[in-house]
Amino acid sequence: MAHTDAAAPSSAQQLKLSTILAFACTSLPLSALGIAMSVYLPRHFASEIGISLLAVGSAFAFVRLIDIPLDPLLGLAMDRTRTRFGRYRLWTVIGAPVLMLAVIMLFISPTGSVGGLIFWLLVLYIGTSILHLSHAAWAATLAPRYNDRSRVFAIMTAVGVLGALLVLGMPFIVSGLGRPESEGVPAMGWFVLILTPLAVWFVVALTPERISPDVPGQQKFQLKEYWRLVARPSMGRIVLADLCLSLGPGWMSALYIFFFTDSRGFTTSQASALLAVYILAGFGGAPLLGRLAMKIGKHRAVMVATSGYAAALVVLPFLPKGDMMIGAFQMFTAGFLAAGFQVLTRAMTADVADEVRLEQGKERSGLLYAITTLTSKISGAFAVFLTFTVLDRVGYNATQGAVNTPEAVRGLELAFLIGPIFFVAVGGLCFIGYKLGEERHGEIRRELDERDALYDTAPVIETLSSDPAIASPGVGPGKT
Repeated sequence: MAHTDAAAPSSAQQLKLSTILAFACTSLPLSALGIAMSVYLPRHFASEIGISLLAVGSAFAFVRLIDIPLDPLLGLAMDRTRTRFGRYRLWTVIGAPVLMLAVIMLFISPTGSVGGLIFWLLVLYIGTSILHLSHAAWAATLAPRYNDRSRVFAIMTAVGVLGALLVLGMPFIVSGLGRPESEGVPAMGWFVLILTPLAVWFVVALTPERISPDVPGQQKFQLKEYWRLVARPSMGRIVLADLCLSLGPGWMSALYIFFFTDSRGFTTSQASALLAVYILAGFGGAPLLGRLAMKIGKHRAVMVATSGYAAALVVLPFLPKGDMMIGAFQMFTAGFLAAGFQVLTRAMTADVADEVRLEQGKERSGLLYAITTLTSKISGAFAVFLTFTVLDRVGYNATQGAVNTPEAVRGLELAFLIGPIFFVAVGGLCFIGYKLGEERHGEIRRELDERDALYDTAPVIETLSSDPAIASPGVGPGKT
């Protein structure tokens, strides 16, 4: 099952599309769950379960803050894992049942208490952290070349769009069956629960994994090194940008249903359809922005995407109310551009991982992705907490069927627009003067390949069907 790659792969070698598609399957349940958690779950607990807006927002923020220190520990543990079954493959298998248990207790059999909400949110975040980190770090080792990484992360995002679209269809299916709207969230839970083990099987069974060699004699990682990683010029920019590019759309997601129903005059079903358009745009947005990054560089592509996204949101309040055609066009534009945010920052993090491995002689992909995952968690916590707190302060009533004053609706509109536009603009500005482009990364990879050829006794863990699935002359059946 394990074979040694004695030769460094050439820059011309490329992963098979079938391999990338199989690997991207983890994005299906994770993206579906991300939409359900950010858009529907907080509203479900506030409107259907009966927990107050402030309590729901505080619960999400509190759990995120508790969960934050776990990511670096998980990332470091993943980087140090070396088994014949794989490094990140093993953690993918561990994360799936943790996530599935939490989905049952939050979406399907929820507790009506704040304490129960906090506990199971924590379990859910641990499960998603394990799967997110193992998937991203595995992708960094799966695709070692600058442009190939844009391709891999773009396809992962596009596949994730499919999962998000499918989960958005649950409310329509529930409505079509004549069931109450409140059963939409449990239906989403069942969808994620069934999809997760299937997706993980495809990834684990059909994707190879290369364990990067460590340079002998290097010192073990110390906690203070974590902050040095964050303080690196390239990584510091990525961390700040990723925080802003997560907080902006996350802020919008938390208020989305409220804004499109009470401000723009759409029904909940129409708002869900527009959200589906927003997400569907990622099918085209992620690959095309990934291709743009191959032409002008990842950091420049981020700046293009953020500028267009902010412009698309600015005009939303001036569009005709309840007009599905115009609303769909605007949401497609915003979704097309937003699809590139994490595609590009995650691919750039993989480049930094190579830079760090060249300097330190150790694999740090899991730890670096833990840092970027922290930004998403922080933004997720503050998006729900801040937006729900603002709604509470302006007197907005989130109870099902409540009628809000014009002042409260105006406060909702300002909260929906100002936060996302501001943070996304700042995220783009972070990459002015960014240095780790294609040329510099090419130099880093050449040095790594030369050194790996000397120290590489690490295996390539094949697919479970013994198909290496990578076009590499040094790896294949019978080669050791």
